[in-house]
Amino acid sequence: MNQVSQADIDIMATQLGRQPRGVLAVAYRTPDGQPAVVKTAPKLDDGTPFPTLYYLTDPRLTAEASRLEVAQVMKWMEARLHAETDEGEAMRADYLNAHQHYLAERNALEDLGTDFSGGGMPDRVKCLHVLIAYALAEGSGHVRFGDEAVALAAEHGNLRGTAIPQDWPTLEDLDITLAEAGEDLV
Repeated sequence: MNQVSQADIDIMATQLGRQPRGVLAVAYRTPDGQPAVVKTAPKLDDGTPFPTLYYLTDPRLTAEASRLEVAQVMKWMEARLHAETDEGEAMRADYLNAHQHYLAERNALEDLGTDFSGGGMPDRVKCLHVLIAYALAEGSGHVRFGDEAVALAAEHGNLRGTAIPQDWPTLEDLDITLAEAGEDLV
């Protein structure tokens, strides 16, 4: 986790089109050096709860997350999450573990007294922005759907090596394809 400088704040303000709030650290920097995920305080300065621990700021990543959402990647992931198969069971266990880890990380900063984490965890796949931010901040292997969303963004958005690490697991590594994730992606 990188400390946040005034230069980082200025870059994120430009990225977001507003001042970032509740900034604790830069949780992920792109290979080309830009702050891309901010770790935020569970409560803003005015006391407003802000349960989103990791917030995506890089416009390349936010645009690609939006494109993946429009292509209904979340529905594909959620169908797999609820499948009564061994894969579905494994996905549910992974997603529950990711949810519990997210809560533990946020509650270590300040307990909001809620079991809401982000991205719809652990029962729904609701927001790829949150899943991509979480996966990039924590590194691959912490949340399967986040790993997949980052890999999809890397390939579909041609972001590998610029906004996404060159060594991030590929779609082939994850045994998925653009076509199965959404017909609008190919």
